Amino acid sequence: MDVQDIVNTVSQKAGLDQATTEKVVGTIFSVLEHEAEGTSASSFFAKIPGADALAQKYDVMAAAPAGGGGGFLSSLQGALGGVLGEKAGALVNGLAALKASGLDLAQIQKAGETLVQQAEAAAGPDLTNQVLGSVPSLKSHLGLG
Repeated sequence: MDVQDIVNTVSQKAGLDQATTEKVVGTIFSVLEHEAEGTSASSFFAKIPGADALAQKYDVMAAAPAGGGGGFLSSLQGALGGVLGEKAGALVNGLAALKASGLDLAQIQKAGETLVQQAEAAAGPDLTNQVLGSVPSLKSHLGLG
């Protein structure tokens, strides 16, 4: 199973279009890439071909596009990211990106739940839970905690 299989399944089960689903999956993988610790994250990405590339395409720590509006929320994200360090910044940025994609909480949770099921099928439940367990706040935001 590669990352495109995961995107297709999440798209189908969560009722989202391909472009939105790719952004959601890439964003969640990017948060995991930045926040999950050590070799479990490397092993996890190695078992899902294309996941690493998708995470980099939707890198939550990449600078926001110039002239993107920004405003108060992006100022707050920057301040929180600076105060809490990169790890919390990745989660804050990832959650903001998911909300900015126009999805409601139920859609984000359904997509996240399906993504986790697919990741468990691809990388194994133990490794997937180990990686997710290193980012507990992401689990709770996806309705999994």
